[in-house]
This record gives sequence, structure tokens and C-alpha cells, in this order.
Amino acid sequence: MLKPYKNGIMLHIHLQPKAKKDEIVGSYGNKLKIRLTAPPIEGKANEALRKFLARVLKVPRSAISIVRGDLSRQKDIYIEGLDLDTAQERLGLK
Repeated sequence: MLKPYKNGIMLHIHLQPKAKKDEIVGSYGNKLKIRLTAPPIEGKANEALRKFLARVLKVPRSAISIVRGDLSRQKDIYIEGLDLDTAQERLGLK
């Protein structure tokens, strides 16, 4: 789900677009499940995911990159400048 990577962390998520509200659901296998209200068209869900994670993790949106899974529900997200313990705490995993 979360692991240290270079100068930040790598977050593996399962994204559910077109949900009733934006929320972190919890574990989904070895991924973190996140629901977002944004539709999965024209990159809207990806941009909503970056905004949501920036708000939850208290980092600038520019620190969040989708490394893999642009067109998939399974995504690998790199968050620069954040340590593992802080990320787990802010995501409610501790």
C-alpha cells in the first residue's frame, strides 16, 4: 500500500470514480481504496485524485505524480517530500 521511494513515498491505490462522496475507504487487498465523485473521463478523476491527496496529505499538488495507471483504477502514486510515518498518520492508517 505504502512504501518509501526516493525522496518520498509510493502509494498503491484502487480508485472508484463516480462515488457519492470523496473518501478513503481503507484496505483493498494490498492497495488503499479511495472513492471520488469525479467521473473517469478526460482525466477528471486523476486530477480530482491529485487534489484530494494533496488536501489529505497536506502537500502541494505538484508533489503528487501518477506513475502508473492513468487509464486504470489501479494506480501507483509518487508523493515527493513526505515520509512514511507522516503519510500513514494523515491517511488514517496508524
